[in-house]
Amino acid sequence: MALESNSSYYNLSSSRYGKVLCYSHTDLIAEEHHNGWESAKPIHAAFPFFIKQLLVANFVYRVIYYMTRPLHLPPFVAQILCGLLFSPTLLGENDTVLKDIFPYRYTMVLETFANLALVYNIFLLGLGMDLKMIKIKQRKPIVIAIVGLVVALLTGSGLYYLPGNGDADKIFSGCLYWSVALSCTNFPDLARILADLKLLRSDMGRTAMSASIITDLCTWVLLLLVLVMFNKQGVSNDMMLFALVSTIGFVFFCIYVIRPGVAWAFANTVKGGHVGENHVWFTLVGVIFCSLITEAFGVTSIPGAFLFGLSVPHDHIIRDMIEEKLHDYLSGILMPLFYIICGLRLNLGYLSTNTSAGTLVFVISSCFMVKILSTVICSLFLRMPLRDGFAVGALMNTKGTMALVILNAGRDRKALDVIMYTHMTVAFLVMSILAQPLLTLTYTPKKKYSFYKYRTVQKLQGEVEFRVLTCAHVLANVSGLTSLLLVSNPTKRSPINVFAIHLVELTGRTTASLLIMNDETKPKANFSDRVRAESEQIAEMFEDMEVNNDAMLVQTLTAVSPYATMHEDICSLAEDKRASLILLPYHKNLTSDGRLGEGNDAHENINHNVLSDAPCSVGILVDRGMTIIRSESSSFHGETTDKEIAMLFIGGRDDREALAYAWRMVGQEMIKLTVVRFVPSREALFAAGEEAAEYVKEAQVDEEYIYQFNFKTMNDSSVTYTEKVVIDGPETIAAIREMEDNHSFDLYIVGRAYKVETPVTVGLTDWNTSPDLGVIGDTLASSNFTMQGSVLVIQQFSAAYRQTAGNNQEHVGCGAKVANEAKPLMNSHGEEEDDENEQYQMGMRK
Repeated sequence: MALESNSSYYNLSSSRYGKVLCYSHTDLIAEEHHNGWESAKPIHAAFPFFIKQLLVANFVYRVIYYMTRPLHLPPFVAQILCGLLFSPTLLGENDTVLKDIFPYRYTMVLETFANLALVYNIFLLGLGMDLKMIKIKQRKPIVIAIVGLVVALLTGSGLYYLPGNGDADKIFSGCLYWSVALSCTNFPDLARILADLKLLRSDMGRTAMSASIITDLCTWVLLLLVLVMFNKQGVSNDMMLFALVSTIGFVFFCIYVIRPGVAWAFANTVKGGHVGENHVWFTLVGVIFCSLITEAFGVTSIPGAFLFGLSVPHDHIIRDMIEEKLHDYLSGILMPLFYIICGLRLNLGYLSTNTSAGTLVFVISSCFMVKILSTVICSLFLRMPLRDGFAVGALMNTKGTMALVILNAGRDRKALDVIMYTHMTVAFLVMSILAQPLLTLTYTPKKKYSFYKYRTVQKLQGEVEFRVLTCAHVLANVSGLTSLLLVSNPTKRSPINVFAIHLVELTGRTTASLLIMNDETKPKANFSDRVRAESEQIAEMFEDMEVNNDAMLVQTLTAVSPYATMHEDICSLAEDKRASLILLPYHKNLTSDGRLGEGNDAHENINHNVLSDAPCSVGILVDRGMTIIRSESSSFHGETTDKEIAMLFIGGRDDREALAYAWRMVGQEMIKLTVVRFVPSREALFAAGEEAAEYVKEAQVDEEYIYQFNFKTMNDSSVTYTEKVVIDGPETIAAIREMEDNHSFDLYIVGRAYKVETPVTVGLTDWNTSPDLGVIGDTLASSNFTMQGSVLVIQQFSAAYRQTAGNNQEHVGCGAKVANEAKPLMNSHGEEEDDENEQYQMGMRK
């Protein structure tokens, strides 16, 4: 074993288990780097390097993470690549890196903080795992998990002892670490992949999640047994019986003492649902305490942290507070240090010189295929669709931090040498890179061809239920939406069925259990404290409508999704619930001075995408204080004051839909409707030229619907119909201003008429700043317009328009482009229908 002198303070040697450093204690004292209690220079010298290591580790990890995120790769890939960059194969042997960033002398300081971060990260892993998700009554996930685990263990053992795979001198404990690492599955990353692909609510997704949790728990049991059986030299542990008995005793201690004790403490010290800082800090101290106990038993600190995480009651808000306090600090600051440590232990050059390329390819491909083949075979006996079996198998290859923990445990105990450690880490990297893209290419959920007649308000005639899906981002959105629904004339002959969704953004901090929050069989306690409180308030406000009106049925839901794909959840649920109208809040809210604020761009993008993909009509409400008492007209919640509503009819299918919605409001004692139709003059038609022909053709359909409206409401004194002849767009706006000056309206209803320019809107298109509202709607909502009335802009469903929008528009939102594959179909009634129905990730609250 050749020695090379890299410093006057240490000698460096190489072995199959890595590099060995021998420090000269005498030289260190002579140079005043260490002098017992009289000097703290080692700490003083290590601190600048530690800060530098933190900066470099976090910067590199974030750069790699944001580079891989557009490829929809799990964070595990960025983690391994971050470590691989500083491995001896790439930058690890660079003199600048060795001297100025990661010197050998301060490796132990780096590892200490990395291991501390790992302890708390494993605690969060146990904290976010809900054992209730294991469906014991379901046979499929249990069979898939057990068979996949056994086959992976046997295959891993065979690959470990494969001739030509690394050094021939191998030990049995290394085989166990290798096999257990291969068999494990990372549940949090698997849940995120399903969430990204909108498959959480599919049968395949449920099966994969349940099988993943079972596999994870079995992996933890196997890891505990391996840690107990072998000591830090990779040979049989003389204290195995003591370690085994004490570890089993600690597991029962967590179940029967710590778990009920923590639950009792929370129940008796938490006042009014408010958790104090002391609760959080005592919990964090408990993590260290349990970690020290299992470390004393000889099974490392990792199992203790995980078991304590499982012991914290899953239905208590302390989980969310701990998550909020720890997640950003761990994932954003300390955990990249652990990935760097993993990378410093990798050596691709050493691997390539001891293992042939053919063996590498065979082992990696075998590791990737073992779970897929075992799951596909199980699916044949379980009568699952073959593609579902393939998809579950691909998902079971998802790796994460747990796999690195197992490999590093084997590496620390000299059960795995550099060759086998590097080989399996590279295999995990390849498996993680291929899992989601392979699933995306080969598995597309079956679309449910939902044929229903009432996709528009205009078709709702007679005694038909009006099904509305309404969305709210924040509490401020709710009052206007509920006021609008209350004046939509719910009756026992034509009741309104409202599906109210609270839209919650899926962020990097969201735990795996939060991804499947608010399931029918789960309580609401997976929310963070703020989100849960807001969601409950939103639900109560919507449910109050049902309490006070027998003709309304309200169901409240919560959807957790990234903003870039949230429109898919909305559209899928609308089709699943056979909604006729989707109501969305405008992205700008009313400020204290009565104006509309700057707004949220992400909410605007969601509205834009919903308008493009909606399976039914869509309405966007610009709430300018529908529930605020005004001098001319009281709020919508008043009992005696008339509510003045104006419907501005320009022409086209969207305006006919808007008129149909306004018409539905007629019949209530407090509602007064004014319909104003703007008709172009002869001069305007003559100036329009060829465009006039299209307008006249559409106007014939408008005339029929207007005639029907006038005929059925001619004896209703609450309805006023007038026509105004105008020349162009500015004159149309002037007429609307005159209406507002002479008569104050609470609500204006208009059609969107997107990219449809008629003679009465000529000259307005160039000034349109909000395409989602159309020309007239944007003008009414602008801060320059001297009016206080709210605005409802409606777009009628059209399969032909939806196909055109999908082909010509890119979905807006974080740079994501989602292909719209909608094709117009004909149902048995001869009506155009659409076949797009994505799986949605949400839960029914009621």
